[in-house]
Amino acid sequence: MLNLVLFGPPGAGKGTQSEKLINKYSLVHLSTGDLLRSQIAAGTELGLQAKALMDQGILVPDEVVIGMIDAKLNENRTAAGFIFDGFPRTVRQAEALDQLLSQHNTSIRLMVALVVDQEELTKRLLLRGQTSGRPDDQNEELIRRRVREYNEKTTPVASYYEQQGKYVAIDGIGEIDQIFSTICRQIDAA
Repeated sequence: MLNLVLFGPPGAGKGTQSEKLINKYSLVHLSTGDLLRSQIAAGTELGLQAKALMDQGILVPDEVVIGMIDAKLNENRTAAGFIFDGFPRTVRQAEALDQLLSQHNTSIRLMVALVVDQEELTKRLLLRGQTSGRPDDQNEELIRRRVREYNEKTTPVASYYEQQGKYVAIDGIGEIDQIFSTICRQIDAA
């Protein structure tokens, strides 16, 4: 089973590359934001728990998110693999994910990090903000804060996978298809 963690700051190109990876490798996309929304919409027990917490302005605990991922793994037992997008964000979440995947007799094969410098990210997000209507993509100070926060919080997760020999950094600047080819070479070699 091919399980990937796609990593990178806002604007690095994760959405673009994950679509291409999903199509090429027949992966199931696991976005924790999408999972939360679908569980809430379906009225599942985990969804109701998450909604109650979110309604109080409380972050959904890792155990609930891991429970939702477990449910998705169980729903897709015959999948070729999964691409984790937006998760794990902390070492604790990475450890919990490793433990969960182990229970399903699988593991993360590779963490692919798209590396893009601060100036390029800011430029991309401001451009995206012109078409997306997202207010957080239209304010340069907010963009810089989001990228800084991403870097501070997620660097330890990259180190966690690097210690396992599962981390690869890919230059996220260039032609989309060229970046995709580089990612695929790394996946196929892993």
